[in-house]
Amino acid sequence: MSSIFARSSSGNYRQVPVNEYSDDSSDEGDDFIQQSIKSQQQQLQEQDQGLEMLSQSAMRLNEMSLNIHEELGYQNDMLDNMENDLEKATDNLDMLTLKTKEMIQKAGGKQNFMIILGLTGVVVVLLFLVMYT
Repeated sequence: MSSIFARSSSGNYRQVPVNEYSDDSSDEGDDFIQQSIKSQQQQLQEQDQGLEMLSQSAMRLNEMSLNIHEELGYQNDMLDNMENDLEKATDNLDMLTLKTKEMIQKAGGKQNFMIILGLTGVVVVLLFLVMYT
């Protein structure tokens, strides 16, 4: 409970709870002091509210940063998996290219490959002519 100070009849100040405080004091100095105390209490309450809002914002930022950290971890794992898959695909493609080159060499090199390709073209043309005549 908050309290303020008021001058007693003997001239000394005594502590008075805020809810028991009344503005009916006849002394102008007491009014100024009491108003100052109220103003300070109000400022403290406003500061407390501001600090509470700041604390809540900091907690939200902390939660968001933890979520971002977790999401980045997941995405890093996905990128690592994709990199591994890409390396496997590259290795398979290199092996397939090498086997194709070996097969071309065994089949007589580029010359025989070109002959086969040319004869395939001739067969396609002949099929075209047979179907449309």
